[in-house]
Amino acid sequence: MIRFRDATRADVPAVVALLTDDALGATREGDDLASYLAAFDAMQTERGNTLIVGEEDGRVVATYQLTVISGLSLRASRRAQVESVRVATDLRGQGIGAAMFADAEARARAAGCRLMQLTMNATRDDARRFYERLGFTPSHIGFKRDLS
Repeated sequence: MIRFRDATRADVPAVVALLTDDALGATREGDDLASYLAAFDAMQTERGNTLIVGEEDGRVVATYQLTVISGLSLRASRRAQVESVRVATDLRGQGIGAAMFADAEARARAAGCRLMQLTMNATRDDARRFYERLGFTPSHIGFKRDLS
């Protein structure tokens, strides 16, 4: 049975492995663990920014990042931003993703959020179908700009 919990610094290598475990991640992620550890340490100091892992039989098999954002729009609604969603390749299609989003929704509601949002790479057709099955609607167009 999968259990979701806040990640610890010791989980970072397993999370990075999940991030690189697909075609896009393999081209975007690096092997310098020090930068990931530094990013995790920075996240720990930011209120409302949590890395979560799904663990099954002692193995980290899923991860996502949940950031709670306060804002003025939508009648001053708090929103939960979900990022870096991954499930181990060998366990996809077994309900872990749905369980992960149930966990994310429970955490978002507990934080007083009225909206859950996420972005995904437009080439991820399977992910799009999955998110739509969960009730997400493709209501906006997102833009990114590389600042490096």
